[in-house]
Amino acid sequence: MLKKLFKSLNTPARHPQHRRTTPEVLNAGQHSLQRSQFSRHAVGIVERLQTAGYQAYLVGGCVRDLMLGIVPKDFDVATSATPEQVRAEFRNARVIGRRFKLVHIHFGREIIEVATFRANHPEEDDEQDVHRSSSSESGRILRDNVYGTLEDDAQRRDLTINALYYDPVSERILDYANGVHDVRNRLIRLIGDPTQRYQEDPVRMLRAVRFAAKLDFGIEKHTAAPIRELAPMLREIPSARLFEEVLKLFLSGHAADTFEMLVDLHLFDSLFPATTQALEDTPTYTHTLISEALRNTDLRIKQGKPVTPAFLFAALLWPALPARVLRLQSRGMPPIPAMQEAAHELIAEQCQRVAIPKRFTIPIREIWDMQERLPRRSGKRADLLLDNPRFRAGYDFLLLREKAGEETDGLGEWWTDYQDCNDSERREMIADLGGKDESGAPRKRRRTGAKRSKRGEADE
Repeated sequence: MLKKLFKSLNTPARHPQHRRTTPEVLNAGQHSLQRSQFSRHAVGIVERLQTAGYQAYLVGGCVRDLMLGIVPKDFDVATSATPEQVRAEFRNARVIGRRFKLVHIHFGREIIEVATFRANHPEEDDEQDVHRSSSSESGRILRDNVYGTLEDDAQRRDLTINALYYDPVSERILDYANGVHDVRNRLIRLIGDPTQRYQEDPVRMLRAVRFAAKLDFGIEKHTAAPIRELAPMLREIPSARLFEEVLKLFLSGHAADTFEMLVDLHLFDSLFPATTQALEDTPTYTHTLISEALRNTDLRIKQGKPVTPAFLFAALLWPALPARVLRLQSRGMPPIPAMQEAAHELIAEQCQRVAIPKRFTIPIREIWDMQERLPRRSGKRADLLLDNPRFRAGYDFLLLREKAGEETDGLGEWWTDYQDCNDSERREMIADLGGKDESGAPRKRRRTGAKRSKRGEADE
């Protein structure tokens, strides 16, 4: 993946700020798209809006994905009609949003999103999910979005491959930014001057990485060049917005490649500073554990299995935790309280950068807490742990730690066997533990069967 991170065109380079005011028009014979590939509901919306006298096109990701042979997740429409005008045409339409209104048109479970052509204020922002006001001295765009022309709409978009408009009536593609060329050359390129566009909205750096990983594209060299220097600008982005962006980065099915690119471009540091320090302190272990967790995440998504962000964040942050636990233990704090205090401290720091909601921070801490409890198996503790609702996540996390090279004295294998045993075999496994108790002191020899007293059980 990283070998093709910076990729140049074979054609002569264009000035990075070049913006086309008239589109290149590709007729039906010049591209592979057919109207039958698109949602019939989305096509119907375009036809109806055009019949009513408005401009309307299928736009963005659905056009790009079908050119690549990918089945689109959704189909979006861009139009000259205002939200109120769209709603007047469709009884099943609902206007959403405040500062920038969109229309959702419902067809059973399918929802087609219809957006009015948008324009930037002078040097304005183009992100769909950025709705802010005023401006900043750093050059970031903070005003609300306004309506505009088709040409305005094309130029305010961030990536060339997302600025493609398909007319299912004439079966033509309108291309304002050489996006067809970049799709065919598997290239991520920003529209306009990259430095200026990143300064307007630093999240565009994350979007460039996300689309490169998702589509297996290279990042055009001028688009990639400013990222390392500008990466610290992500610290200015609200932590709640970065949480949503991190989910997009790591739950797209290409998390492992995304991680490598984020680290290489110095973006990971602005998202996970404590883990970045762990990558320096324990590089092999940290990299292996995170990469293994992300590969497992990608596989589960590919298989259609559920993925919990809590487990993902637990893995991303875990390498930064042990050193903090040891520091607290060195001050005389017992292992479990040390784990709990270190976890609280680490998560609080992380939430300053990426605002992880409480519904995820609680299970993160429970998964980590399990790592301290799983070695404590004597007496009835093993069965109590097995009944714990977080046992499975804690057990999976233990196996992840072992895969990363952490020595656990066969703890993962023990728990694997314990789950497969019957009650009698489990009692035998507990009796055979021997060795030392949880405090590290030599443990008295166990008495089993009828000879074991109730007091002995209670002491365990």
